[in-house]
Amino acid sequence: MVLTDRQRTDLHAGIYEYLLSRGADFADVAKALAAADPDACQAKSNATGDDTSKTPPKRPSDGTPLLEKKWTAVPRLQKRVLDLEKQLATNAKHHAHRNAALGIDGTADMAGGGSSGGRERRFLPRQPCSHTLQSHSAGISALSVHPIYTMTASGSEDGTIKLWDYESGDYLRTLRGHTNVVTGVDFSPSGMYLVSCSTDLSIKIWEVKDNFGCVRTLRGHDHTVSDVRFVPPPLGAIYLNSVVEKTAGGGVDAASAQAKFVITASRDGTVKFWDLETGFCDATLSDHGDWVRCLAVRGAKGSAGAGGESQKSDSVDVAENSTDSLVMVASSGNDRTIFVYNAYDKREKVAELRGHDHVVESLSFLCTSVMPQEQKVSTAASARPKSSTASPWDYLASASRDRTVRLWSVSNGGSCLMTFRAHENWVRGVLVHPSGNYVLSCGDDRTIRVFDIKEV
Repeated sequence: MVLTDRQRTDLHAGIYEYLLSRGADFADVAKALAAADPDACQAKSNATGDDTSKTPPKRPSDGTPLLEKKWTAVPRLQKRVLDLEKQLATNAKHHAHRNAALGIDGTADMAGGGSSGGRERRFLPRQPCSHTLQSHSAGISALSVHPIYTMTASGSEDGTIKLWDYESGDYLRTLRGHTNVVTGVDFSPSGMYLVSCSTDLSIKIWEVKDNFGCVRTLRGHDHTVSDVRFVPPPLGAIYLNSVVEKTAGGGVDAASAQAKFVITASRDGTVKFWDLETGFCDATLSDHGDWVRCLAVRGAKGSAGAGGESQKSDSVDVAENSTDSLVMVASSGNDRTIFVYNAYDKREKVAELRGHDHVVESLSFLCTSVMPQEQKVSTAASARPKSSTASPWDYLASASRDRTVRLWSVSNGGSCLMTFRAHENWVRGVLVHPSGNYVLSCGDDRTIRVFDIKEV
């Protein structure tokens, strides 16, 4: 190894400093080095104030010699490099499914959507988990993901709501106000508000900015409030383009929330629509004969024309009896029946779905933005269930205590497309993948399962 004059001088100075720090045992060696390279050693002696003509000094008062610091830094840096290489290999394994959707230069083919199903497999769970978030003092009963930021909200049996950054795994803050189990949480379409419900019979709306305070509390149910959702805006809703202004008396502005109503399900057997601006109950649906446990909402597909009039997108082929342009709400519970409603236009019933043999625990439409969609959902025709012409936009998945997951189409009165029977215990949660090609579920058998619709 060839050193420059400056590097050699620094090395000798560092060795000389180290020898001086070792005391009388190394005094002769330090003197020999000083005689061999007086310039480097004299510079170090002047810097530290040491006099080699006298008894070798004690350990320098400024701490560990520079040579020791550099020597111990090398293993630390090597360990850090190994850790980063391991992390890189793990990330490469986790995201290997995206390779098919990337070009030779590593950029995604956004126009073509990728050369295979790699892009469609994004967001599927894979081991190991990215983070384990721990802070609640009791079981977690509800979750919701922010539509814009890397934030998630968790509701717990301890009566609190906690906000997390799911990308970094950091805890953000705790929202307190409920006096009993939090059973449901949901972010507004704009992400500016969070709504929660509880067994304390209250529904609370929180501002997700500034002081994260509760801006409104709604009451009206006679029993446990089981679930809550913001109702997506209809096509051409006037308030979508309104100027956001803070209401004089506090509360929630429809323009800032990008929603005018929230919907709740309760053990009293009812589903209620609440006006965000007034705080009053706008409508009550009483079709269920027992505890209503779960809700799901779906936005409208199309585009808003001039003056707020809804128009159908050129890329969407809509039949006369299509439900694409409707904002839909689904509810179910102990009576094992799933009711699907038009969230507007007198909130008429669109479908009534029967087939489960036990309590329905969870419902989900296609996981996508609840805001009005201007383009057709990207999915291959081959991904649809065989012998079915149902659009993924009309998919509704349900999870039940009968250990099954069912996939339904809500168009043309509703029909069951397929049934998945892989779980060994109650199925507690279900989602329809944004691609429309997969159904995800979790249950009391402690597993998360991914069902490939196109291979059934």
